[in-house]
Amino acid sequence: MKQRQFTLKIGKGSASFTIAEEELLYELVGNNRPPPADLAVAYREALAHPIDSPPLREIVKPGERVVIAVSDITRVWQRNEQTLPILVDYLNEAGIPDDQITILVVVGAHRQNSPAECAEICGADIARRVRVCNHNAWDRDNMASFGKTSRGTEVAVNRLAAEADRLILTGGVIYHYMVGYGGGRKSIMPGLASLQTIQQSHMWALHAEVGKGTNPLSANMKTVGNPAHEDMMEVAAFVQPDFIVNVVPNLDGEIAGIFAGNWVSAWQAATRLVDEIFGVPIQEQADIVIASAGGYPKDINLYQSQKTIDNAVYAMKPGGVVVLLSECPDISEPGEFFNWFDFPNALEQEKAVRANFSIAGWVAVRQLEYMKMGYVLMVTREENIELARKAGVHGVTSIAEALALAREKCGTDRPKITIMPQGANTFPILGG
Repeated sequence: MKQRQFTLKIGKGSASFTIAEEELLYELVGNNRPPPADLAVAYREALAHPIDSPPLREIVKPGERVVIAVSDITRVWQRNEQTLPILVDYLNEAGIPDDQITILVVVGAHRQNSPAECAEICGADIARRVRVCNHNAWDRDNMASFGKTSRGTEVAVNRLAAEADRLILTGGVIYHYMVGYGGGRKSIMPGLASLQTIQQSHMWALHAEVGKGTNPLSANMKTVGNPAHEDMMEVAAFVQPDFIVNVVPNLDGEIAGIFAGNWVSAWQAATRLVDEIFGVPIQEQADIVIASAGGYPKDINLYQSQKTIDNAVYAMKPGGVVVLLSECPDISEPGEFFNWFDFPNALEQEKAVRANFSIAGWVAVRQLEYMKMGYVLMVTREENIELARKAGVHGVTSIAEALALAREKCGTDRPKITIMPQGANTFPILGG
């Protein structure tokens, strides 16, 4: 029986294994795109020829105060340190000096970023040239109120952004397992929204009926009919950002696409490139899915690695097995995530999340839902096994042990196996 060897990333290393060729159902990889030959030229071209918008230099006027919304340290893959110098220089040329520009790090409900992290996000030179500050969702005195969305979300956002003469959103677009795609309106909600707005809006990612867990419409690729996404769009519409520049990475983490212009249609164009690169059609689900989160830092903890579990479950037959390669050197972070598993059962956990919503709580609810769909194994460090078990994940220390246990648990002695080398980003689309 002919064997096929695979080597997948885990942490800063890799793990190799073989399976019989006749067992291999799919090796799911995206459709890569090359980066532009010259990033600065491509970026300036996007600013000069935007989607459904005048060029940025025709929007900003000398003397205006410009706020640029930038994602926090958890999104450094967006490569802002490469693109912000281009954007700031462009604004200078359009008559906006450095002292009229503020970079607002839109942390949502995340922690504040340190000065060193802000320098890493923006690049040291830009961090010295212009004012850089964190959004604080808990600072009610620094919020501007706008009203309510059609679903009743009370809209309050960072006053600095609300009162700026021009608000420019930057960000990156990949799949998002709650609101379909990242980027776009996420810079505003949750990015620069108040904690109350964030909690009320994200509540739509839970099922309307208590006890039913997460909302099935809140998922990868889903925007139309996704109430969490639609409420976010309404929040952003109150603010009406003046311009957006979103990037899409390729499979190697390089910037492959730059989308500038109208905050809705330029973002929507970016989502279409995400589908082309990361959406992978399948016609059949597998008994065993072996997925790498992509190595460090994507597998830094279980909380981040859950995106890989989510994608892998779409490729798995009901009752099948997911084998996740995730070293998790900081498995206990964020601490709040594991606190949500202290409740006696899933119903009590869900009720607690509804009473005091947080993203970590929603992720914990989702995690227990995976346990009902199949069996999740994780190749990780030995010291992580006990904490992984708390979240319903069976930890093992080697890929050989994982494969042996997966064959035992999958329910057939002739399993079909799918391999996902870039499991955090590639999304299996059943039926194409």
